[in-house]
Amino acid sequence: MEANRYREAGVDLDKANELVKRIKPLVRSTFRGGVITDIGGYGGLYSFNCKDLKNPVLVSTTDGVGTKLKVAFWANRHHTVGIDLVAMCVNDIIVQGARPLFFLDYLALGKVDLDLVEQLISGIVAGCKEANCSLIGGETAEMPHFYQENEYDMAGFAVGLVDNAEIIDGSTIHIGDQIIGLASSGLHSNGYSLVRHIMFDQLKLQPDSFLSECNRTAVEELLEPTRIYVEPILKILKTFGVAGMAHITGGGFYDNVPRILPRTCQAVLFRNSWEVPPIFRFLQEKGAVSDEEMYHVFNCGIGFIVVVDPQESREIIELLNAMGQKAFRIGEIVPRGRNDVPVRLADA
Repeated sequence: MEANRYREAGVDLDKANELVKRIKPLVRSTFRGGVITDIGGYGGLYSFNCKDLKNPVLVSTTDGVGTKLKVAFWANRHHTVGIDLVAMCVNDIIVQGARPLFFLDYLALGKVDLDLVEQLISGIVAGCKEANCSLIGGETAEMPHFYQENEYDMAGFAVGLVDNAEIIDGSTIHIGDQIIGLASSGLHSNGYSLVRHIMFDQLKLQPDSFLSECNRTAVEELLEPTRIYVEPILKILKTFGVAGMAHITGGGFYDNVPRILPRTCQAVLFRNSWEVPPIFRFLQEKGAVSDEEMYHVFNCGIGFIVVVDPQESREIIELLNAMGQKAFRIGEIVPRGRNDVPVRLADA
């Protein structure tokens, strides 16, 4: 098919080539020593050094941003959702003690808008730099009539590396261990179907609506990027023993914490032991959401947890706070009976 007819059908190959030229400098800025190919090839090549690892294991993950993208469409602000995309992947990588190596993205939209795609890639680049991993490839798919005008979807893929002996899977969690919670930056990228129902459908808010409870506008609060925990977690792992970790994403505490618990252990979380950002109280009050559902849908101010020996918990919290990452002792591991739930909330 001739190029001009293809353009009439909705796909502009010249614009796609121009896009590659525009994003190359951005992508190259994330390259680390292991990258041995430029963007534009059929596959990204990465060479990693395993001389310090006795039995290297690759850890991979994939995720998306979810309906938080609807907020970006609503506000026509797209420069931060790429950070969310990276965060949702690399935070899962480090749960098992792995160091992220590289990242790939998939972006699909009805029509390529060069400025829009550049904003999206800029966000991904910012996230990769914060996670200290390389963006080595991706795909931008122009799919006419498949997506509504000015809408898109994006997915991310990350690969990390860990020595087999250093894998953290929760199997060494013991009774008496303490649970440290790392503060979230807000909603992160979960629960947005409920968030949009409350804020858009019920309250009829606009992007510039000022939320006095949060001291910022609706769009500023809702598009706050997901926090990336790679740097603080890797520093902890260099000095301290960690029995288990969990990324508090979709499903909140009730679904994510049990993923790492031995059958004989129960995690008791102490309410009011950490600072809850105002947006969560706002949503609970305006949406008449129960406590149980709040902890099952949202992170409620804790984006990542670490299970550690009680003798080291104070030092770990002090180190995290010194790095600018707020951390709190939010719970402990207790015996779990046959009929007990894996996660129980209690008063501090």
